[in-house]
Amino acid sequence: MPKLAIHSVLVVAEDQPPLILVHGAANSALVWTFWQDELAHRGWSSHALDLRGHGRSEAVDLVATQMTDYADDVVALARELKRPPVLLGWSMGGLVAMMAAASCDAQACISLAPSAPAQVRDTSVALRAGVFGAEEYGILARDPDDQPTMPDLDRAERIVALESLGPEARLARDERKAGVVIENLRCPLLIITGTADTQWPRARYDGLQVPADHISVEGVSHWGLVLNRRLLPGIASSAISWLERVLSSATSGRSRADHQRSHPR
Repeated sequence: MPKLAIHSVLVVAEDQPPLILVHGAANSALVWTFWQDELAHRGWSSHALDLRGHGRSEAVDLVATQMTDYADDVVALARELKRPPVLLGWSMGGLVAMMAAASCDAQACISLAPSAPAQVRDTSVALRAGVFGAEEYGILARDPDDQPTMPDLDRAERIVALESLGPEARLARDERKAGVVIENLRCPLLIITGTADTQWPRARYDGLQVPADHISVEGVSHWGLVLNRRLLPGIASSAISWLERVLSSATSGRSRADHQRSHPR
């Protein structure tokens, strides 16, 4: 297992489960900079990891890296924590979070415009070894004033986005194109999308084979879901409200089950 870089922001109280934050393709944990501040403000500890070969994590040859490798990274971090986590992923990281959820006993999963899981794998899609960069996602320059894929980010936010960029595994991308099948998520799932996201709009999750709740945010782009500081408080508020509700429901369900076991009819 490669050595993973983890950026943790901890709060004093540990009443809530920790969140593991999973970045997208061809970037790093830097994209969670503003989310971690917002979560801490709301009383939630978070751990943003650089997946293997990304950011400050140990350099690895990404040529043969697969989606399951990324899921293993999330599970490895989860096993170091004192209690089962909540997983929060963006784009590719949203799918990685879903893949890892069952293996790390995640209490809930929140995916920001995730790569969608498939019902079946398309065996006609070629799986190629190799590495590519952010140019395949439309980022053709490093000038923060020339970023058409980030229409709702200000200059400072675009600089953070550009600093997060790095190489990505082509094999993992081809696996997503072929379809990553998730048969049983085993925890509540929330999918958050933006109306200005042309890459992963809400309609792409119609017919999703796993149960999910949905929130659509007006005027936010794909990048804006992680880096738009003006809309982030509202996005985080909606996500935390949903999370508190499902965690409370799960606690109530366990309490009823315990009561029934201790007081059989």
